[in-house]
Amino acid sequence: MKYFFIFIFFNSFLYSQNTEKIDSIAYYDNLSNYNIKINKYKDALFFTQKAIVFCQANQKTQDQANQTYNLGKIYYGLQKYNDAIENFSESITLFETLAPSSVYAEAYYYLGVSHIRKENYNSAAICLEKAQSIFNKLKITDYNELLYLQKAIIYESRGNYDLASSIFKTIIAKHESDSQLDLKAEALYRIGLIEKKNNRNNLALNYLNKALELNNKTENLEQKSGILLALSSVYEKMLDKSNAYSYLKLHLNLKENISIANNEKLGIDDYESFKESQLIKKTAQINKQEKEKEKENKFSKLINILAIALISILSLLSLSLYKNNIIRNRSNLLLTEKNNELIAAKEKAEKASQARSEFLSTVSHELRTPLNAINGITHLLLEEKPKKSQLHYLSSLQFSGNYLTTFINDILEINKIESDKIEIENINFDLKKLLKDIKKSLKEVALKNNNHFNLIMDDDIPDILNGDPTKLSQIVMNLINNALKFTKNGKVTIIAKLLSMEDDTARISFEIVDTGIGIPKDKLESVFESFSQGSIEINRKYGGTGLGLTIVNKLVNILGGQIKLESIEGKGASFSFDLPFQIKELQLPIEKKLKVYDESIFENKNILVVEDNKINQMIAKKMVENKGMICEIIGSGEEAIEIVRNKKFDLILMDVHLPGINGTVATKNIREFDSITPIIAITAISLDENREMLLSFGMNDVITKPFAPADFYDTIAQNLS
Repeated sequence: MKYFFIFIFFNSFLYSQNTEKIDSIAYYDNLSNYNIKINKYKDALFFTQKAIVFCQANQKTQDQANQTYNLGKIYYGLQKYNDAIENFSESITLFETLAPSSVYAEAYYYLGVSHIRKENYNSAAICLEKAQSIFNKLKITDYNELLYLQKAIIYESRGNYDLASSIFKTIIAKHESDSQLDLKAEALYRIGLIEKKNNRNNLALNYLNKALELNNKTENLEQKSGILLALSSVYEKMLDKSNAYSYLKLHLNLKENISIANNEKLGIDDYESFKESQLIKKTAQINKQEKEKEKENKFSKLINILAIALISILSLLSLSLYKNNIIRNRSNLLLTEKNNELIAAKEKAEKASQARSEFLSTVSHELRTPLNAINGITHLLLEEKPKKSQLHYLSSLQFSGNYLTTFINDILEINKIESDKIEIENINFDLKKLLKDIKKSLKEVALKNNNHFNLIMDDDIPDILNGDPTKLSQIVMNLINNALKFTKNGKVTIIAKLLSMEDDTARISFEIVDTGIGIPKDKLESVFESFSQGSIEINRKYGGTGLGLTIVNKLVNILGGQIKLESIEGKGASFSFDLPFQIKELQLPIEKKLKVYDESIFENKNILVVEDNKINQMIAKKMVENKGMICEIIGSGEEAIEIVRNKKFDLILMDVHLPGINGTVATKNIREFDSITPIIAITAISLDENREMLLSFGMNDVITKPFAPADFYDTIAQNLS
């Protein structure tokens, strides 16, 4: 009769499984749980792995993460901690692509406990902190005391016995009702170990006996084995050989029984054969990779098209700049040859220079929008974890985009200087600190070419000077970068000397000396002209735009100095200049500390993007939504005014150049009825634009195209806070 009921139950169970087979995850999950109940862990492992393979084939990431976590729990229960660590880690990788959940936090908790079992305490501490963070975010408190217990075990391993004992005693005091016997027994056991290490043997016996008494009410054999071994060790220290031997024997017998029980649950041969079944998973992955080959081919074609487009843009820009430079040189020769037409030729040259500046400014400005699209799409593709075979193409595309951005910025800088639209600051700064910071920032560049990099500073230089530290940094950085680039296995030295001090003015001499390739004698004067690099061979070998020294020369002249160059080809070069600075008995301005923000500030924030370019709309929307924000897009200034009047937003990203009413006018109109909502300008700043001008219309901040993703998110975060 007994076996008849078992037969009926088993058949009804199989029937229920067949009815659930429509959902294969539930089918395999039920089979796994049933086999755990009847101690057939080999079959439980097999069906859990089958569930994982099913999830992979059907792209069910959430279920795959849960089943991988379940597999780790089975290994954890069998004390196969290496396998448990492997599966918990894999499940966490999957959970990281999903919304936070309690199972995600539990995976980190059990991964930390597994590391404790393997005595990997540093890894355990990191995992437990992560678990605590997720539990707190989800407002789950069920695991608080378990986490405190495990953290106390880590403190104990590091020798911080007082803190560990304090936590253990708190746990014991909270559970006087013995509602959680395992937790209280573990705390008593751990305090006993600490007292043993502190040679307080009687106290140790007291705690360990209490732990054993509580443990006898549970089925935690692994804990009991540890308590028996600790008791044996304490009695041995007290020279009580009889009790020491007795408890040691009990420990060894129990350890053997645990091992036999685990082997009966799994079986050594069965376990090895199950590990071979992992090939099922690998086979599924291979099939998946074959299906993705077609996608990779399409992706490669897209990358090639983008790269060709970028190269074409760069080539056209270079050609136009080259032709423009030829026109300027011909105009200068014509002025020299025809003195009788001096006035007319001068006016023509000024018009040509103005046209050149406007042309380069327009080209630079218009290139920023498509370049922002290229850089933005490249960033989004890299964010989506591309295949290793695709990383090379994306990295090349990113490098080319950054190179073109630098090139355009240099052109715009020269145009600003030549158009007299550059402004000189007069603020207090510490010259010694400035030069030390520059040296520190270029240390890695020096090491790349195995160069000795030295800074020689005159102690008589005043601590506080008044001038333009930004432009001085730009000059020095350009010269040092050139010196480090053209020097290999040599020496680069920065020298700063006080030349004179009269009234409130100090004149400082700066010299950058290198032992690099040097400059030919016939090129000493032309190196300061735009797009000049000595020779075509140097340009091909070392790269660069040939605009750096042009910018340096013009900035030195603006600051009231004159640059000098001395060089011997093959032996090195020396650039020197001296500048005047005011001496004032004033304090340095307080340095702005970098603001650190919590990414949770982005969650569920309503962002309005006002942008007429479809590609930039897509990029902005994707980047905003990647951080958990809610994005709404419109394409004109008129629509922006109307929607902000009727709907509340946390922040507005406003493109400056819009059809109809532009971004500045739209912002000015919005400020008439809304003075609170942050508005950030997004613009490819041209020659006639500047940050102060844009802020004067009521904008809170400015993001310049093409923007770096880090700067984009940082600016949004600061304005949201």
